[in-house]
Amino acid sequence: MPQFKLSPSKLNLMKECQRCFWLEVHKVWKRPNGIFPSIASGIDRIAKEHFDKFRGGDFLPPELYENKECKGMKLFPDKDKLNIWRNNFKGISWSDKKGNVLCGAVDDILVKGKKLVVLDYKTRGYDLKEDTAEHYRLQLNLYNFLLRQNGYETEDYAFLLFYIPKAVLRYGEILFDTKLVKMKINTKQSGEIWNKAIKLLNSDCPKQSCEWCEGR
Repeated sequence: MPQFKLSPSKLNLMKECQRCFWLEVHKVWKRPNGIFPSIASGIDRIAKEHFDKFRGGDFLPPELYENKECKGMKLFPDKDKLNIWRNNFKGISWSDKKGNVLCGAVDDILVKGKKLVVLDYKTRGYDLKEDTAEHYRLQLNLYNFLLRQNGYETEDYAFLLFYIPKAVLRYGEILFDTKLVKMKINTKQSGEIWNKAIKLLNSDCPKQSCEWCEGR
C-alpha cells in the first residue's frame, strides 16, 4: 500500500474537488496554480521579523498587546524550534501507523499558561466579509491537530491576524489596519478529514470532475 505525504493545502484541495486531489497526490496531473501576488509573501516575511523582535520580552507586539483576547499571553519563546515549525520544507509533522505523513508550517505561536495558541497572518486587499475567516478553519484545525499529536496542549481556539491596506502616506509609506479574529478549533474533525483523505487515496480515482480536471 502506498504512503502519502499531505499538507493543509492538499486537504483543502480535497474539499474543493476530490478528483483534483487524487490526481495531484498520485502525481498524475497537477491543477494549474494561479498567479500568487508576491506582496502577500513579503508581508508574511516582515510580519515574522516584526514579531520576532518581541520574542522573549515582556510585551506582545502592538497588534495584540491591547486586545483583551490576548490577555495573559506571550509569544512562543523557543525561536529555534519555531523556525523549524515555520519552514515549508520541515514544519510540524506527524505520521500515522501506516507511514502516511501530515505536515504543516505555522506563522507563529502564542503561549497561555501551559497551552499553545496558533496565530496565522493573512493579507487582505479589502475589509473582511462575514465568511472570510471561515475559509481558514480547516487550516487552523490541522495545525492544532499536529501540535497535539506531537504532545503539546493547545487551547480550543486559534487566531487569524489580518493585515488590510488603509492608506498611502505622504512619502509613499503604506498604512495597514489589523484585525484579530478568534476561531474555535475542532481537532476531532481534523482526524476525520485525515481518515477520509487516506481512504480516498487508496481507492480508485473519483469519477466526478470539476472545471479544472474535466477530461483528465
